[in-house]
Amino acid sequence: MPHASSGSSAAPDHYKWIALSNTTLGVLMAVLNSSIVLIALPDIFRGIRVNPLAPANTSYLLWMLMGFMVVMAVLVVSLGRLGDMFGRVRMFNLGFAVFTAFSILLSVCWLQGSAGALYLIILRVGQGVGGALLMANSSAILTDAFPPDQRGLAMGINNVALIAGSFIGLILGGLLAPVEWRLVFLVSVPFGLFGTVWSRVKLRDTGVRTRSHIDWWGNLTFAAGLVMVLVGITYGLLPYGGHTMGWTSPFVLTMIFGGIAVLVGFMVLETRVRAPMFRLSLFRIRAFAAGNGANLLAALSRGGMMFIIIIWLQGIWLPLHGYSFSVTPLWAGIYMLPLTGGFLVAGPTSGILADRYGARPFATGGLVLAALSFVLLQVLPVDFSYLGFGAVLFLSGVGMGMFGAPNQTGIMNSLPPDQRGAGAGMTMTFMSSAQVLSIGIFFTLMILGLAASLPAALLHGLTAQGVSTPLATAVSHLPPVGSLFAAFLGYNPMGQLLGPAAHTLPSHTYAYLTGRAFFPHLISGPFGKGLHAAFDFAFVACGLGAVASLLRGAKYHHGQETLADRELVGMDMVTEATEALVE
Repeated sequence: MPHASSGSSAAPDHYKWIALSNTTLGVLMAVLNSSIVLIALPDIFRGIRVNPLAPANTSYLLWMLMGFMVVMAVLVVSLGRLGDMFGRVRMFNLGFAVFTAFSILLSVCWLQGSAGALYLIILRVGQGVGGALLMANSSAILTDAFPPDQRGLAMGINNVALIAGSFIGLILGGLLAPVEWRLVFLVSVPFGLFGTVWSRVKLRDTGVRTRSHIDWWGNLTFAAGLVMVLVGITYGLLPYGGHTMGWTSPFVLTMIFGGIAVLVGFMVLETRVRAPMFRLSLFRIRAFAAGNGANLLAALSRGGMMFIIIIWLQGIWLPLHGYSFSVTPLWAGIYMLPLTGGFLVAGPTSGILADRYGARPFATGGLVLAALSFVLLQVLPVDFSYLGFGAVLFLSGVGMGMFGAPNQTGIMNSLPPDQRGAGAGMTMTFMSSAQVLSIGIFFTLMILGLAASLPAALLHGLTAQGVSTPLATAVSHLPPVGSLFAAFLGYNPMGQLLGPAAHTLPSHTYAYLTGRAFFPHLISGPFGKGLHAAFDFAFVACGLGAVASLLRGAKYHHGQETLADRELVGMDMVTEATEALVE
């Protein structure tokens, strides 16, 4: 039975700004910490004396990269549902406290080697729990606090923090990690302590709570199935046997298909329990179903984009323009700032306009612009002129900014008040899972493109510089994923590929091979092929997302639905089919 919380259901006008500033701080802190580690990884691994590119340590690297995102994807639905039951502000407060506690523990790591790597990975998982608590409840708190005609503005500002935080994290990581790697975790602590106290004192539940039972079996099967799929995707990026990737590995296949089977069982289970954690009936709401479909496809298109553009900058463009490999992580973050600029311009503006005209024109138009940006990125040469590259990044940022706030506003406006936490959690799960899947897809397309022509290019390039045929052959047969990870982490790719064999080469030959020109020129052709395939995929995903967004219907708030607004679309057909199968 739903009931109002102790807070007033009609919040004073000034309270909405308190809610916006507090939730924006929480979202910014969670997202910033998701990306700050990307740039800081070389210094972190040097600090604990682990070589992340050694075959035995690659799993540590992958889990440091993706563990935080996996935890977020798995937990946001459950934690959003708990917010509906026990209070969204209470869960949000807990998120600040958990995130801050694990940030402190990460910064005091004293272990080294494999023990240090495992310590950091486990505590990053704990930090991810705090991040999931923040992300799962922030949209619901904003929806409760703001009237329907101002939610687009609130979501716009919140989405700017969501996107800008990822790029601020890249720059902060590049600045702080060389000074002291522990600072990348410690930097969040003052904001976390302030947010914990401020949210405890100032925030209050103004929404509707739902007295219900916890769906334990639903939580367990959903978590198990999603973890299995995401782990399978993660390990699919690693070489297996004589293959460049692990998609034929029995372990990877078992995890992915086993996880899908468990998730199918979860969906069947959710149709039978009285208080399901994942309310499939919400997909009967046209705006919710179409908005989530568009959100999932948009996340698929952009999730791996940042990684690929960073590798493009760090492995090719920056070295060719005079930057050493060791400083490329910081400068890659700086040169990607036009993307953030586009978000800053379009996010709040499109949110305000969506309050007046509805989400559909802006969310759909934003994905069309984003799709166009992927076409323009393909037109650019690998060694591009930065003015054109920056303009395309800005256009992509504008497109995604136009999409984000209106789409999220449309989704949240469509939800019943007692389901806002669960609905927001479902949206975040789709987005987080799609981002992990997108990284897997983008890296797979890149590695397949490299595997087709990089070995021959390496063999020819090395032998042309006087490297012996046996050594050149051995280097050319190394998995291309090593070159990608080396470039991404700011290591010298050729230095990693040559490894211990470097001492057999004349000093002038080794200096040229590991210089700023040889590897970028060598990889440009093979990299371009993979790049085009990845951007083709992103273009298709954005186009399909635009179609899904177009199907959301006219401006809609829950409680004002018409017969057309209640039409079943997309996922609701799956719901009906599942229910019929169970019966």
